[in-house]
Amino acid sequence: MRIGIVQTRPEKGNVAANLADHQQWASAAVEGGVDLLVFPELSLTGYEPLLAKGLATIPEDERFAGLQRMSDRYGMYICAGAPIKREEGVLIGMIIFRPDDSRLLYAKQYLHADELPYFVPGKEQVFLSLDDHKIALAICYELGVPDHSANAYSHRATVYLASVAKTAEGVEKAMDILSGIACTYSMTVLMVNAVGPCEDGICGGGSAVISDKGDLLAALDDVEGGMLIYDTVTGLTDVRKAKAGEEAGI
Repeated sequence: MRIGIVQTRPEKGNVAANLADHQQWASAAVEGGVDLLVFPELSLTGYEPLLAKGLATIPEDERFAGLQRMSDRYGMYICAGAPIKREEGVLIGMIIFRPDDSRLLYAKQYLHADELPYFVPGKEQVFLSLDDHKIALAICYELGVPDHSANAYSHRATVYLASVAKTAEGVEKAMDILSGIACTYSMTVLMVNAVGPCEDGICGGGSAVISDKGDLLAALDDVEGGMLIYDTVTGLTDVRKAKAGEEAGI
């Protein structure tokens, strides 16, 4: 299995522009033979809590049909972030586009105190099973909650995949935590972050792949977008900086 994580630079609240960017990266992922493609936290809107209520949508939003068509045509799972509206409030969501199947939603279960005025927590963990691997999904603050990774391990996850929106300082702290998760539970760990402005700070990039022994296999820098591809069979990584020139099959 080949897992692609894309370090994007979202435009604040501009769903159309961010979606076009996602589609271009998905096209590049197809060229790279990616089976599972994951974007940062709230990647389709940018991490903007103050705007989240007005931008909140549903997983079935027809604007995202192009990503679904790419998933169907190329057999690729695509995970993109968006605020999701529910009767009880707004969720920090990860929409999962599955080939020839309905869309799934993973919603952040553990919220940081700063997020509580804007969001409500999700209620259940979501796992993906691909090529004999069980993948536990995490969103940002959750990676620092011991119960979250412990639950992933108790369900026999082999990959822990965190979609985040963190500053450079936050990335540094997260790397230590993620390395610890990898060592403690013998799980391969991936973290995908954004770059550029988010809320009232700057996302610090540093998207990375960590082996199940806690070793850093590859990481992107803190200023540019790019895609890291990890091959679970060979253990090798591939860095791609340039996006495809055309969208594939949308």
